[in-house]
Amino acid sequence: MNGKPVGQTAATGFQIGVRRTLPLTREQAWNKVTSTEGMTLWLGHLPPPELRPGFTYESEEGITGEIRIVKPLSQLRLTWRKKGWARASTLQIRFLGSDDSKTTISFHQEHLSDSAVREEMKLKWEAVLASIADNSNAGNRK
Repeated sequence: MNGKPVGQTAATGFQIGVRRTLPLTREQAWNKVTSTEGMTLWLGHLPPPELRPGFTYESEEGITGEIRIVKPLSQLRLTWRKKGWARASTLQIRFLGSDDSKTTISFHQEHLSDSAVREEMKLKWEAVLASIADNSNAGNRK
């Protein structure tokens, strides 16, 4: 064992990854995450951002950043900085699925300052995915 805390890497500081598989197509998953309601969960309240590289945003909650990569139905990559943080982190959201019946939504965040921030963000991304799942299950009643 090297004695490093959980989630700490030499290259990217502390990082966290959280994922959840939902009964959605990739298109449905993408639409839920990138809808105004979905984006409020992970970015906060703001005018609908343009999903294009170079677009900068700032939410009412003080979350700021810049969208870096947009691959529809596949990946979003952006900087994500909470008010009071010394530096921005990198957030990547991926949509993984090989069939039309389920998609895994993955939040991966790196360049976090310490283990306490890592734990805070782990709880946040778990809550975001739980909200998306709750919303998805409510919409999938047959």
